[in-house]
Amino acid sequence: MAPTVFSGSSHPDLSKKICERLQQEVAKATLKKFSNKETSVELQESVRGKDVYLVQTAAGEVNDHLIELLIMIAACKTASSSRITAVIPTFPYARQDKKDKSRAPISAKLVANMLTTAGADHIITMDLHASQIQGFFDIPVDNLYAEPAILKFIKESIPDWQTSVVVSPDAGGAKRYTMTLVGSVEGKVAILVDDMADTCGTICMAADKLVEAGAEKVYAFCVHGVFSGPALTRLNASKFEAVVVTNTMPQEENMKMCSKIQCIDISMILAEAIRRTHNGESVSYLFSHVPIC
Repeated sequence: MAPTVFSGSSHPDLSKKICERLQQEVAKATLKKFSNKETSVELQESVRGKDVYLVQTAAGEVNDHLIELLIMIAACKTASSSRITAVIPTFPYARQDKKDKSRAPISAKLVANMLTTAGADHIITMDLHASQIQGFFDIPVDNLYAEPAILKFIKESIPDWQTSVVVSPDAGGAKRYTMTLVGSVEGKVAILVDDMADTCGTICMAADKLVEAGAEKVYAFCVHGVFSGPALTRLNASKFEAVVVTNTMPQEENMKMCSKIQCIDISMILAEAIRRTHNGESVSYLFSHVPIC
């Protein structure tokens, strides 16, 4: 029996690509809002005794999509699903993973509690901002990596990638307003890597510093392309050759407004993770390989 895959409203295109790779249709569900903005979920297919996968990412209206996912989990639970897996390519509130100031909440832990309480049995996510978030759950969590797909893209798309220099724009996740360059980038291709591109202030500043230091070309590779606030304006004015992200979040509109943005499709990784989980196979193969499917 094939896995049953439902799509939330945050990224239906990704859900469709996942199901195409699994050679099946997206399961039917009605997702809407009442006039008072309450979320309504109605599953149009039986899930009794089935292995169900709910695809929902933290994009756009993050709070609405989180509540929608929780309601979808609850709907599957009360409809007697055998196992419910939440496939969350970009985990919501992942940057609020610690108590970094007085009286601050650990919101990522709250989200983990909400997902578990709603009835999720398993979580599949990608490139968590902080790996310790996995410890917030008492259910299995598979944190996949986009690194194999990014490495494949670099080898296929960047000339002379063998002599390029990889640069981290921040230290230990703590964003800095000044950047000290350690090492030489003179006459080389510089590749900036980060897990998330949000307002893009840090990476644009880093690109300026690298060009000043003599870098021939500068590329940025970020897994999650949030691009909020002034991000697109900054990127259009930046010195990047390209800013490459994955489709853990929808990128069609961003790519129209900024020609420097390029997108790597990671649906094959998520589809293979679903297939392997459904069949009781190891998922660790995906940590270092791009599946062919």
